[in-house]
Amino acid sequence: MSPAPSVFRAPSALERIFNRMFGFLVGIGWGFSYNYLLQVRGRKSGNLYSTPVNLLEIGGKKFLVAPRGRTQWVRNAEAAGEVMLKKGSARQQFRLRPLAGEEKLEILKAYLDTFQREVQRYFAVPAGSPVEAFAELAEAHPAFELLLS
Repeated sequence: MSPAPSVFRAPSALERIFNRMFGFLVGIGWGFSYNYLLQVRGRKSGNLYSTPVNLLEIGGKKFLVAPRGRTQWVRNAEAAGEVMLKKGSARQQFRLRPLAGEEKLEILKAYLDTFQREVQRYFAVPAGSPVEAFAELAEAHPAFELLLS
């Protein structure tokens, strides 16, 4: 996987606390149907790290988008080449396929339109914008298709 710009928006202290609490709840099975706990091995430490994510499903395919940019989970996932999604006792391992071009723009638009309430503040274009509006910010938001391992 080719490295992309290292731009990201770090979570505030309050967001970190919320993510920990929400991640715990998702990990035990609570949350909306699209909420999962993403687990990935650290690229340097080898430790298992977790963060709550919104999984986008379109046409039977699963997609992850990093609304904050190239965060630690993105860099760890790129290095590992795979992630695990957990919800309650269910766990599923996936390989990552990075998205690019028109496909990525369509997924970014779908992600923002679907999860506007949770992620609008991380995108420089408003939900409902045309696909072309995502071209300038595509590099700032990594996106992946999840493939069964």
